[in-house]
Amino acid sequence: MSSPVPWRWIPPITAPGTTQMAIDRWMLDQLAAGGDPCLRLYRWSVPTLSLGRHQRRLEPHWPALVEQGRIALVRRPSGGRAVLHAGELTYALACRPASANRQRAYRSCCQWLLEALALAGQPLHWGGAADGGRFIEAQGRSSCFATATGADLIAADGAKRIGSAQLWRGGLVLQHGSLLLDPPAELWREVFGGPPPPLAPLAWGPQRWETELRRSAERHLCGAPLQERPLAPEEWRQIQALEPL
Repeated sequence: MSSPVPWRWIPPITAPGTTQMAIDRWMLDQLAAGGDPCLRLYRWSVPTLSLGRHQRRLEPHWPALVEQGRIALVRRPSGGRAVLHAGELTYALACRPASANRQRAYRSCCQWLLEALALAGQPLHWGGAADGGRFIEAQGRSSCFATATGADLIAADGAKRIGSAQLWRGGLVLQHGSLLLDPPAELWREVFGGPPPPLAPLAWGPQRWETELRRSAERHLCGAPLQERPLAPEEWRQIQALEPL
């Protein structure tokens, strides 16, 4: 029986959205060049609205919020609708899934998240046909968390806790997503015109979440301990070359 492929753990980084998205793109690039699959958790240095790769419908008041310094704006390499990165924890992974079927890949790449939330006493389940396209709250259609699909993880009452999106390159995938911890209601209303999903409060703090998610990933995603390797200077130079000018 062959040993699991070693996964790299990139320690958590807090940075602007342009840097975070460049790192995510680099993760897929280095995997395509023969590197290891990798996983990371990260935070955004300022509240940031990330747009899906093909999202063209932008709310007319968003540029004003950017000018006022309320939010920053960045485009993701993956699809989906807008995500407000504030009061949340973002994950990103790059790997070669066992199946090229998108739904199966989502499920294999998210099992560690399901396990961690269940351990925290917040069991989630997959969105599906009954949830796809259904608006969780009276928000604009621009919000990722306003709907739940088969790629999302939702609570028993239908409130969406984790939204994920993918970018495929051949048989390789970059998947990243947002775990809502304590989303700021006032800013959420400013951006989307409605409240965040009515989620139950979480008992763990941000640092505990980072620890438990890493442990869960080792058990249910990687099948072995993660190999911690911070980004090296040459890797940072490659990432900076991917950032927009």
